[in-house]
Amino acid sequence: MSTGQPAGLTERTTRAIQDVLAGKKKGLLSRLLFAGPAVIASIAYVDPGNFATNLQAGSEFGYSLLWVVLCANIIAMLFQALSAKLGIVTQKNLAQICREQLPRNLVYAMWAVSEIAAMATDLAEFLGGAIGLSLLLHLPLVEGMIITGIVTYAILLMEQQGYRPIELAIGAFVAIIALCYLLEMFVAPVSWGAAVHGMLVPQLASNHALAVSAGILGATVMPHAIYLHSGLTQNRAPAKNDADRRKLLSFSNKETVIALTIAGMVNMAMVVMAAAAFHAGHADIAEVETAYRTLTPLLGAGAAAVFLVSLLASGISSSVVGTMAGQMIMQGFVGFPIPVWVRRLVTMIPAFAVIALGMNATDALVYSQIVLSFALPVPMIALIVFTSRRDIMGQFANSRVVHYAALAGTTVVLVLNAVLILQTFGFAIPGLPTA
Repeated sequence: MSTGQPAGLTERTTRAIQDVLAGKKKGLLSRLLFAGPAVIASIAYVDPGNFATNLQAGSEFGYSLLWVVLCANIIAMLFQALSAKLGIVTQKNLAQICREQLPRNLVYAMWAVSEIAAMATDLAEFLGGAIGLSLLLHLPLVEGMIITGIVTYAILLMEQQGYRPIELAIGAFVAIIALCYLLEMFVAPVSWGAAVHGMLVPQLASNHALAVSAGILGATVMPHAIYLHSGLTQNRAPAKNDADRRKLLSFSNKETVIALTIAGMVNMAMVVMAAAAFHAGHADIAEVETAYRTLTPLLGAGAAAVFLVSLLASGISSSVVGTMAGQMIMQGFVGFPIPVWVRRLVTMIPAFAVIALGMNATDALVYSQIVLSFALPVPMIALIVFTSRRDIMGQFANSRVVHYAALAGTTVVLVLNAVLILQTFGFAIPGLPTA
């Protein structure tokens, strides 16, 4: 490892974590040493795909789909916690365990599905950053994509200096996004009573609302984040015994709840802002670019600028995290190292192809989230199976309550996928209006 300051930061953090596990260091500040993996994973839950689906949900259906965001966030918390647990206990990531434990043909099939999911993820994240840059600097979208690619690659190089610098960088991006939407709440004319009702009372206005709900789920519970979290925890603070593992799991679970609560609140704020700003008179707004331009006359230039800053921070940071996840997935399934520039190139190609074909950028964001919802059951089912096996997890295998809760979450995803398939082929869901 390099002897420069960034590497020293990681080394000091690792030593301090070992001191906490050994009981040599205590206190509130010592807990911050364990923060990082869930913060990085949480950026996947506030990526540009979320902007697209939450914008559509709020502008078209007002506050009525906030309960979907809440449910999706609860499912995400559970599966991110299980992923982190798998990495801490086994010191392997989910893709590696799939390669070791499953038949070769099934491994290749899972890899193919996971690669499609990784590309769909990076399509959304990469396009989000490019849209933000093109609007900010008044550039053609292709030029914004090139700049986004260069910036994200530069941030990815920080990983060569250890895990801590990139954790702090991504944490800063999360803070920027959260601050932006906190500011939006003070500007938008929010009906808080309607927002609370929409969050607590399940309702679906139409078949299209059901499709948007599936998109919200696909944008919130992310396949690549499930793979990634196990990789971020597998070697970050190696446990020497079960006592260390219990401490690490306690810190990890608390961090996951806090990080994803913040991400969930940002997602809700996105829907609330769109509902407050657009639902009454601009319910047809479904594009990020149109939303940005419409915000200026509705809420002022400041609100539009804040929206753009949050989109840009989201696009760049989530593109970094998406590349990290894609690299981990590929390496885990194939069993040999993949250079980061190769991974960056692989996930950039689909985004350039979409724009070259003339496809609307926001439509591509929404469609990418639907693709993710179809790929999502693969890592979810694998994670449930492996974290429930005592031969893999020992005493840390899932309890019966956790096991059935995870099965319930997966069932929700599978049912929504079935609904999407039916709607794709023109079948309306009985009891719901078509419009």
